[in-house]
Amino acid sequence: MNWNRQSPSPMPSHRYRPHTERVPVPITERRWPTRQLTEAPLWVPVDLRDGNQALAEPMDPARKRRLFEQLVAMGYKEIEVGYPSASRTDFDFVRDLATGDLVPDDVTIVVFTAARTDLVERTHESVRGLPNVVLHMYTATAPTWRSVVLGHDRKSLHRLILDAAADVARGAEGRDGVRFEFSPEVFNLTEPDYVLQVCDSLTELWDASPDRPVIHNLPATVEISTPNVYADQIEYMHRNLSRRESVILSVHPHNDRGTGVACGELAVLAGAQRVEGCLFGNGERTGNVDLVTLALNLHVQGVDPMIDFSDIDTVRRTVQYCNRIDVHPRHPYGGDLVYTAFSGTHQDAIKKGFAHHRAAAAAAGVDPDVAPWDVPYLPIDPHDVGRDYEAVIRVNSQSGKGGVAYLLQERYGVELPRALQIDFARRVQRATDDGGTEMTAAQLWKLLHDNYSHRGDLDWWAVEHVEGGDRLRVRATLGDRALDCDVTAGGPVEALTRALGESGTEVEVIDLSQQSVGTGRDAEAVTFAHCRVGEHPTWGVGLDRSVTASTLRAVLAAVSRAPSPAPA
Repeated sequence: MNWNRQSPSPMPSHRYRPHTERVPVPITERRWPTRQLTEAPLWVPVDLRDGNQALAEPMDPARKRRLFEQLVAMGYKEIEVGYPSASRTDFDFVRDLATGDLVPDDVTIVVFTAARTDLVERTHESVRGLPNVVLHMYTATAPTWRSVVLGHDRKSLHRLILDAAADVARGAEGRDGVRFEFSPEVFNLTEPDYVLQVCDSLTELWDASPDRPVIHNLPATVEISTPNVYADQIEYMHRNLSRRESVILSVHPHNDRGTGVACGELAVLAGAQRVEGCLFGNGERTGNVDLVTLALNLHVQGVDPMIDFSDIDTVRRTVQYCNRIDVHPRHPYGGDLVYTAFSGTHQDAIKKGFAHHRAAAAAAGVDPDVAPWDVPYLPIDPHDVGRDYEAVIRVNSQSGKGGVAYLLQERYGVELPRALQIDFARRVQRATDDGGTEMTAAQLWKLLHDNYSHRGDLDWWAVEHVEGGDRLRVRATLGDRALDCDVTAGGPVEALTRALGESGTEVEVIDLSQQSVGTGRDAEAVTFAHCRVGEHPTWGVGLDRSVTASTLRAVLAAVSRAPSPAPA
């Protein structure tokens, strides 16, 4: 191991135990690793409860309503809206939903309560009048919570849970559309046999059936292991819960180890049918699992997430407004910079990928927005989530010719010749190195003309047609030089090169390419002239409403940029 020269850190890692010493995981023949995600689970946003409780400034009623309406508009059909027994604001908000005709018929409201009689009664009071409700009861069940926080052993805590569950059931007697949910908080640190015993007893007490299933929600309240361990725990419950067809197996991953999304995905592979989380991962400490990332991870695998993120920037703005927390620019799918490339090699690959995608779509006779997607460095088409391509490539000191060329092509519709791309990219890099900032398309366009355009005067006109061509008059300035010649030639470019030759500057036009900029009455011609002036190859750019003038300006620009001849 002489290639690994790391040394022991001063961190007191010996204070902590591996998960294998904290909770048993009694599964050895796991099935989830060979499964594939083929459909979306039921997504349940808990932004209005768990996410709201995590805010330094909890949402006021107006912000709660705005976020609720956003969640409904996106297509969520089960939404946890608060903890009505713990907060007057939450209670009033639930009552507003119940009395204000704010809940669509196909949306189920979830409300949260601790396992205590008075809190359960207050929770039932809050939801009266709502047609579709889930009463969500929780109790922490892990050994440290039992002994340190609650002061119960396994048996007494089980009795407390059953008593509270009976209160939950009594409060719903005679009411259709009410179902029940139980969360053994800190499930992932609870003995599997104990949590299975408690959940099965509630399935029986609540008389769950396939048409009125109970929800058992198994939280990774504080992440303590790699995601595969959580998947094993979920699969154990999935395979051993009694009356399984009458149970909706739900998960609620947190993100303490930064693996909340992985835990959520592996849990669904392991048998979970329902996932609770928050948009953009809000929640206590490091947050709840991010429902945006989970859903769009399915989308990018060809699986319909069943939630509409086609305008992700509106969703993000709403969440930021309601939470008063910014979404990180690098946040998956929704951050400002996640579809942006600054690196030159990445930009070149993306530019070529776009061209290939459009060509393949045209060959297949389909719209590029619905054609199969396979563009380097972009796992998702930004158009799918309402982004345009303007910010896909941005230019700074790390960028190359591909990024520069792409911005000019997208913004101005011009494609620089490859050799000019290389030459101009070096100038761009010098400018961005000096300034330390990125350059916009408009700044690149200005830099191109500052470096390659002819700034002097130019006039030309045909005097008469004579044998051997046209007699033309050319008048121009090149720096401090004045050019004023009558020349007979086959056209304006030949006339200009002859005039330059007669004045002592030999010019060979190697290549000319012309494109148009703008449309209609605002259209201009841009010409890229690759010339050899004496022994020096050089480039010039001409821009003019006249195609001929544009060409002549490009040649003059190339001449003006050539090194002055050495004195004899």
